[in-house]
Amino acid sequence: MTAPTIPGAEPLSVVGSRDAGVLVLHGFTGNPGSMRGLAEACVADGFHVEMPQLAGHGTAMEDMIPTRWADWSADAETAYQVLAKRVSQVVVMGLSMGGALTLWVGAEHPEVKGLVCVNPATQPQAPEVMEMLKGMIDSGAEVMDGIGSDIAEPGVVETAYPGTPLAALYSFQLDGLTPLAKRYASTKMPLLLFSSVQDHVVSPTDGDALMAEYGGPKERVMLERSFHVATQDFDKGIIFEGAVAFARRVTS
Repeated sequence: MTAPTIPGAEPLSVVGSRDAGVLVLHGFTGNPGSMRGLAEACVADGFHVEMPQLAGHGTAMEDMIPTRWADWSADAETAYQVLAKRVSQVVVMGLSMGGALTLWVGAEHPEVKGLVCVNPATQPQAPEVMEMLKGMIDSGAEVMDGIGSDIAEPGVVETAYPGTPLAALYSFQLDGLTPLAKRYASTKMPLLLFSSVQDHVVSPTDGDALMAEYGGPKERVMLERSFHVATQDFDKGIIFEGAVAFARRVTS
């Protein structure tokens, strides 16, 4: 029995007027609320949009504790298939873990027309950090401090969970990022990367590594005024405008 969805964290499914769709993916411990502005910008431009509420997210933190990378990637795949039945061209956009899932969908589906990543996690944590996480989990700890709402703009709050489920985080690193990091070189569709100069959740070096390793055409936009949740921050307009223009270009 899951808790009710947090107001504003609902998924989104919109039929558009173009023969092109956008799959929009939110981050770890976050929910569709952080990506709603971007999803709505795509809707306003005529794109079909699918924005799933990933397993365990957008309700109560307890619902997320048992979830793993396999659950979130399955949700992304299901939403991709829904979109692919409606349109012939798909672009994928994601923030943070949603950026990792974006890269995963691109690696799984070479037919995807383009990827947009906002401050994506792309590299697994160092072995010593993984060992520390494993030790905490083995000792019976379930949750550590939250990572949500890293936003520079005063008064703007992301409705993320107050804590970080440890086993879920470990799975994201081990089952998600570790194998995914080996696939960037063979992923070939165009990539648009938005990177915050100051990010307190995902190291900007994750963006550097992606730019160094990615196998297709790539472009990077640095965000000077926003922190991690840039889609809700000072530079959100730059992201919305740039991402929609990119989607239009790669599907024209």
